[in-house]
Amino acid sequence: MNQRLTLISLVVDDYDRAIQYYTNILGFRLVEDTVLSETKRWVVVKPEGEPGTGLLLAKASGEEQQSRIGNQTGGRVFLFLHTDDFYRDYNKLKNAGVEFIRGPVKEGYGTVGVFRDLYGNLWDLIEPEGQSE
Repeated sequence: MNQRLTLISLVVDDYDRAIQYYTNILGFRLVEDTVLSETKRWVVVKPEGEPGTGLLLAKASGEEQQSRIGNQTGGRVFLFLHTDDFYRDYNKLKNAGVEFIRGPVKEGYGTVGVFRDLYGNLWDLIEPEGQSE
């Protein structure tokens, strides 16, 4: 069997606001922005250098989905962003106004810091051990 994870749906409040944040602040690239209807778009962003998995920015529809914006995992770290240079990306994000709530700290698996995105979702920024010299 040959399978792979291609997209993770991230519930957002507004397509353009989310695109602006993930591209201009986090430095992701906009892969697709296709209008599906008057109220729905197919919007995919990916980190630079990532050929595989992307985020599908899905605008909340209805009260239940809106209640999940920023808390899709009940307050746990939700997404894990690997980097080849932790402090380069950490400083870039901090300078762009991204709030780090933990770290940086050196762990057995690498250097890690936890940040909140635009909506409050928690992310680990990780440089895996042995990634750079």
